[in-house]
Amino acid sequence: MVPARSTDSRVTAGIVALAAIALLIGGAFAGLILEGARDLSGAASAFDPYLLRVARFTLWQAALSTLLSVVPALFVARALSRHPRFPGRGLILQLFALPLALPAIVAALGILALYGNAGYFAGMLGSENWPGIYGLSGILIAHVFFNLPLATRLFLEVLGTVPANQWRLASQLGMGAKPAFRLIEWPALRAALPGIAGLVFMLCITSFTIVLTLGGGPAATTLEVAIYQALRFDFDPARAVTLTFLQIALTFVVVLALMRLGANTAGDANLPVAPRRYLSAGTAETALNATLIGLALLFVAGPMAATLAAGLGADLGRLAGEAAVRQATLTSVVLALLSAVLAVALSLSLIMARRALALMRGAGPRTLLEHAADTGAGFVLVVPPIVVGAGWFLLLRRVSDVFAVAPVMVVAVNAVMAMPFAIRAVRPAYDAASERHERLCAQLGISGWSRLIRVDWPSLRRPLATAFAFAMALSLGDLGVIALFGSDSVQTLPYLLLARMGSYRTADAAGLALLLGMVCLALVLVADRLGRGERA
Repeated sequence: MVPARSTDSRVTAGIVALAAIALLIGGAFAGLILEGARDLSGAASAFDPYLLRVARFTLWQAALSTLLSVVPALFVARALSRHPRFPGRGLILQLFALPLALPAIVAALGILALYGNAGYFAGMLGSENWPGIYGLSGILIAHVFFNLPLATRLFLEVLGTVPANQWRLASQLGMGAKPAFRLIEWPALRAALPGIAGLVFMLCITSFTIVLTLGGGPAATTLEVAIYQALRFDFDPARAVTLTFLQIALTFVVVLALMRLGANTAGDANLPVAPRRYLSAGTAETALNATLIGLALLFVAGPMAATLAAGLGADLGRLAGEAAVRQATLTSVVLALLSAVLAVALSLSLIMARRALALMRGAGPRTLLEHAADTGAGFVLVVPPIVVGAGWFLLLRRVSDVFAVAPVMVVAVNAVMAMPFAIRAVRPAYDAASERHERLCAQLGISGWSRLIRVDWPSLRRPLATAFAFAMALSLGDLGVIALFGSDSVQTLPYLLLARMGSYRTADAAGLALLLGMVCLALVLVADRLGRGERA
């Protein structure tokens, strides 16, 4: 293969993308460091029982959420794996993919509609044995709603990698369900268990919207929510700095553990075609597996159905006519479009730079720049959006009106946070196209925009559309950055939804949740269809 030229424009594009990421993350750290240096005494006094209580609750709720999500997912995944011809199996797997696309605030509203004081299950739960939806119980239910389907799909992917000859041999030996689980399925699941559990733990420890809407006060507050409260309500920058550095330390440790365990940090599961099975399940096992699948299906579908029912019960016509709703919708769409364009551009730049640097290197050791292009987007996993927002909030308040720069911050942070997903969608297609066309492009002197449009575009069109749709959905449903920078003049749909919930206008909130949820689900379904078409 002809190596890339030393002046390859793809390397320049990658350097620009890395500089943009470094500016965003570095600016946040600069704001935190400058604020901490300005008020060292305040930062020191921030280490009090409140901080320890918040840190302890953050770890406790994440650990409980992980346990309640991963353990049932093991059995649900095994049940689905044991019955590849289960009625509606494909539909169930598609339904299990939807929570990844559903904005957290929409899911929270659906959970409130089911388990709240005025919810559908209020009479069944009772007030004596049910502590209420606000607090730890609501946080756990919401986290399990999001992470049980994710863990199930990841475990099912693991079970799909078990070689067919093992099942054939088990059938020839007359192996039953229990020994098959112990000797065939459990070794594969056990190897993947630490990575999947670590991924779920990271998602729960960095959960912001769920805890903000369902936390229920100081007794159920995580570090990210405490950062938000310290800046927007108490305006205690010293406490915010201390909480932010503690949050960074916790997420850094978790991400390092995930990297060692080889977890799928993008949170995506590309389910393969189920291999041919040679063991048939008995009547008792079939009934038990059907019960497990049915309960999981009801648990996942319940909040979505409640959101749909509550939204349809709202006065949608009146909401559509409100100037605030139309303005929030327009703002959300524009910011999401810009965020998706930026996410795709930065991701493609890093992908192209990594490939060009690999061709320059040949068989030699990887350079620091190549390593940065390969892992630069993954670094954002260590710094949650609320932490980046907090750093820039503290930095910008010194020089300008922080609320005036809300659109810029929302676009920039959401774009960078969507990059790991975009890279996952685009990189395989670009590497394959480079393998086919690199020599020809070098011989003909085709490079830059000419190469991208004439040579690479046909192969990248579908994966780029997939990445764009997914990045746009993530930006539309995000509440982390806009919660800090939002104001009456700059409101997105999630911000307006939160405001309506806070003012107890639940019917309006339900209508807005239905609108937001349907748009995000449509975008992710489009992304999933495009992705499946590309893989086919």
